[in-house]
Amino acid sequence: MSGAREATARIGRPADPATPPRRPRTRLPGPRPADTAATAAAPGTGITGTSGVGPRITVPRPDTPAPGPGAAPDPGSWSNDPYSRALRTGRGPLFLQRADGWLLPLDVERWCAEADAVDLAVLRRCEGAVLDVGCGPGRLVAALGALGRPVLGIDVSAAAVARTNRLGGQALRRSVFESLPGEGRWGTALLIDGNVGIGGDPQALLDRTAQLLDTNGLLIAETVPGPDVDERVRVRVTDARGAVGSPFPWARVGTPALLRLAERAGWRAVDQWAAGGRCFVALRRCDARSTNSSAEPPNNAALTSSQRAG
Repeated sequence: MSGAREATARIGRPADPATPPRRPRTRLPGPRPADTAATAAAPGTGITGTSGVGPRITVPRPDTPAPGPGAAPDPGSWSNDPYSRALRTGRGPLFLQRADGWLLPLDVERWCAEADAVDLAVLRRCEGAVLDVGCGPGRLVAALGALGRPVLGIDVSAAAVARTNRLGGQALRRSVFESLPGEGRWGTALLIDGNVGIGGDPQALLDRTAQLLDTNGLLIAETVPGPDVDERVRVRVTDARGAVGSPFPWARVGTPALLRLAERAGWRAVDQWAAGGRCFVALRRCDARSTNSSAEPPNNAALTSSQRAG
């Protein structure tokens, strides 16, 4: 209990933000050129098209199950647990708890607030249409929409998807390992707020993300600050009242560990930086075309923010 009190003290409790008006929905990435002659929806993709009309991706209803089998976690474990209740109220305290009792505070209030300066700096690096993997309550989806960027959020939590939709964003209740709209056509994928730990296997997550992005797609991942963290654990979500959710696999990965995993999985680092006590890495596939974008230094070398400043 003393550990819970100590962790609780690290989480602020700002007032809930006002819900902004619903924004117009944006066009998501279109299919590959080979799909342009299609006249019916391709199974499992949601892609539709008619002769003479540019095809588009039709986003299903937020609670529509993914077609076909998938490696999704049990949705029930994310429906009535402390995480869902916290998202409905926009307030913590909330923690990830390991079997040994160790608690990791979850920054629910920040997640439920508007995107801050650190978030916006990340979002300005995005290219093309953006897939926010594990979008949570939707602050990044809403912010990208306000910037005019086509974006879709996915999350296995019904409460997260509902809150994202209330902000005017598009979100689906899906696991990243299930069939998704626009596979192979997304310009940027986001793994922010620790979501590089989804599924407890960062290597598998990197492989899956490569399938979702286009040839020159960009992956921006947030990593654990500090020492070289690289752990695989089973955790539960718990709150200060002692309520606990179902156990699930998770991973915590620092920048050095993620770069090692990425190299083995065929990715190359194009940038890494730190801001506001948070750490980030931008990656592209090794076979991606050379590009001179806002996410990549001119010489294609991976630089830290301190190196760029020098």
